[in-house]
Formats: sequence, C-alpha cells, structure tokens
Amino acid sequence: MIGVIVPAHNEEALLAPCLAALIEAARHADLADEVVRLVVVLDTCSDFSEAIVRAYGVETLTLTARNVGIARATGADYLLADGARWLAFTDADSRVSPGWLVAQLSLDTDAVCGSIAVDDWTAHPHSVREYFRKTYVDADGHRHVHGANLGVSAEAYRRAGGFPPLTCREDVALVDRLIETGASIAWSAAPRVITSARTVTRARDGFGDTLLAWAIGTG
Repeated sequence: MIGVIVPAHNEEALLAPCLAALIEAARHADLADEVVRLVVVLDTCSDFSEAIVRAYGVETLTLTARNVGIARATGADYLLADGARWLAFTDADSRVSPGWLVAQLSLDTDAVCGSIAVDDWTAHPHSVREYFRKTYVDADGHRHVHGANLGVSAEAYRRAGGFPPLTCREDVALVDRLIETGASIAWSAAPRVITSARTVTRARDGFGDTLLAWAIGTG
C-alpha cells in the first residue's frame, strides 16, 4: 500500500483542489491497481477543512498540536501501522500532478526530494517572481527540500526515526536524518507539484516566509 499524508491547519480555501489532484494521482493506471491511502491530518482546524475532506471521502486524523512535524509523523505512523510500503507527503496548499506518485516510485530509491513550481505570483512584486526564476533550480540534481513534494520508503523512514516534532523545517530535518542513516535520495524534478505563493503563511520560516523575505530584499 502507498500512503499519502497531508497536514492541514485551516486550509478551507485551498484544500479542495489539493484533494482532487491527489485522488487523480492515486488512480493513475501505472500504479497497477496498488492501493493508495490518502490521509489529511487536521491540526487545530477551526474552519471548514474537515467538512471539505469528508466531502471528498478522504480519511482524517485530528490533532491539537499546531505542529507540522507532529502532524506529518502522526499521519505516517497511522499508515505504516496499516502496512504502507511507501509514504508520500504534500501540503494542503499544493496540487500534485497526475503522475506524481508514479514518478516517485519509478526512481527506485529510498527517498525522493522533488522540486516545486508556482503558477500564481499575483500576491508578490515582479521582482520576487524574477528572483525565483533566476535562482531556483527546477531540474534533476537540485538540492531543495519541500514537504510539499517528498517521498520515502517505509524502511528508510523508520530507520531515520521519522519526522521530529518541529514547527518548521521538519522536512529538512528528516532528510538530514535520511542522509545520516545512509538512505539513497533522488533529487528529482520528475514528480511535479504546484504550490501556493500566498502571503498569509501557515508555518513560520516556510516557503511563504521565504518569498516575503525575497520581496523585502529585492524590492
């Protein structure tokens, strides 16, 4: 079984397209009918996120941790206990491509760090878009780590000890642990994910805060 985990904190505005994209990816013919389990970990949600997830028929777990590291780890542990052989992670403000899971698995490695793309820059000055275009490496061999585009085998995840309980950069911490434990990692642009460039961020020091810092630095 392939497990997919999405942490969510008050994501009613962007959750529906995220789930629609994940459901399409889970039904890809090249997965050869392998079961794909989708789980949204609702962390301290006070909006309509839960109702949206249930409308899509997707499983939920509920937390009050307000901690993305704990949310990702809780979803991973839940699916590992049910026999997941591969764990894929994305974010509630992101949309995976139809071939996202197929691309991760095709790389035949312990873990996959994928790149991201942005399709709506209207919340930022033109300088931010240009800085991203010039400096971001969206190609194989990049060294980016994004919780929005991450995959890992069950064995490698367990060996690394899973996500630490961090409120930000939990994805980087996990990848550092994977490297320390000798996991093979594909730094690939093949698994495609479009993510939000919103200015109202959910995680301190995450991608959104990085873009805001760029706006100050390039303005």
